Amino acid sequence: MKELKQILCVAGIATALLALSLPAEAQDTVSVKKNEFIIDANLMTRGELRYGGLPNEDDEEESSKRASFILERTRLGMGYKRDFLEVYVQAQHAAVWGQAGGGGFNLRQAWVQLRANNGLFAKIGRQELAYDDERVIGSDDWSMAPFTHDVLKMGWERGSHKIHALLAYNQNAESVNGGSEYRDGDKPYKAMEALWYHFDAPRFPLGMSLLFVNMGMQSKRDEDLKATYQQQMLGTYISYTPERWTAEGSFYYQMGRNEYKAKISAWMVSLKGEYYPTSQWSLNAGYDHLSGDPHYVVPKPGSMGLIRHETINGFSPVYGEHHKFYGAMDFFYVSTYFAGFSPGLQNAFLGAEYKPIKALKLATTYHYLATSTTFENLGKTLGHELEFSLSYKPLDIITISAGYTYMHGTETMERLKRVSTDRNLHWAWLSLSVSPKFFSFRW
Repeated sequence: MKELKQILCVAGIATALLALSLPAEAQDTVSVKKNEFIIDANLMTRGELRYGGLPNEDDEEESSKRASFILERTRLGMGYKRDFLEVYVQAQHAAVWGQAGGGGFNLRQAWVQLRANNGLFAKIGRQELAYDDERVIGSDDWSMAPFTHDVLKMGWERGSHKIHALLAYNQNAESVNGGSEYRDGDKPYKAMEALWYHFDAPRFPLGMSLLFVNMGMQSKRDEDLKATYQQQMLGTYISYTPERWTAEGSFYYQMGRNEYKAKISAWMVSLKGEYYPTSQWSLNAGYDHLSGDPHYVVPKPGSMGLIRHETINGFSPVYGEHHKFYGAMDFFYVSTYFAGFSPGLQNAFLGAEYKPIKALKLATTYHYLATSTTFENLGKTLGHELEFSLSYKPLDIITISAGYTYMHGTETMERLKRVSTDRNLHWAWLSLSVSPKFFSFRW
């Protein structure tokens, strides 16, 4: 209950300050400024042909078969806006064509936002969170059912400065006794507090962000069900964007304890540069390094293969857009490794984009992938991945996209059960996304 009391105290103070700074007409009378009501939607259909990608958990005969399927996602939203108030509700359905039970239906967003003239704001409810390059906290829109948070977001934005504070507290059900417990819920954390600060240097194309996150995780051990263990992440993101090129980099460090009281000490660093020789061409290159656990093993069938770790060194990108950064086949960080440990990842990449016309974009990227952990009798190299994609927007509300990815894995990739003995993997996809605004009315 200590976390909940702290959250309620801070939220109450912030709400009171926001109410005092709202315009007078917002507090006392109906605003004479324009109101707006909208109904919008997003309909996305994506067909995929896969031979590889994600962890390989099938036997050899099954893993040698190609898989093909069609995914669909439908979102329907309603929003209301006025000078100081904004409300938005969005429902979502996601499924594979022909799926038993009709797939999954959920309330994806439902939030209310108040914004004052002096830059203060408060936004409460189920919402997307996206910060900086979305490497550790992002919307992950490639996923059919991307993650959203039940959270209170408060902050201040004025000129070159932005400050956001996040507060969340999750429970399985309304409980009047039995203590505070959160197990097997929709969100991975029981409580979360975060602080984000961003600064854009005036008259200079430089931006810098600082991020701190604390997550209270509910223990799943039967002998310690009521315990909450705390994990923290601290880091920075910097971008520099002169006319012909951009440079960006980030560093994050994780600390705290896991449910077995093991110490966490993990880190990641990323660097990326992009150059625009013409308005049609761009070239990019970069390097990501995410720390891993030493003595990492995947046991042979019939054996345990566990090693006691007193310190957890495998970095977790938390709620970031993994598909965007670590290869299109989603081998890494979309799902966990054996026993929850990680060998880490090194990702060196080189790419190019070409826009022959405004509505069409062609792109290609090469990834060299390796572990951070050193293995006995195995190399660090995981494989080489080559990606091709195109995106065409005949109208502002319509996007047609397609892609093909080839990867050649290594024995290390096979031992980590990310590929089968046939280490040549292929993946192709074709997608249509339509985002109409059905209705918009102002008064």
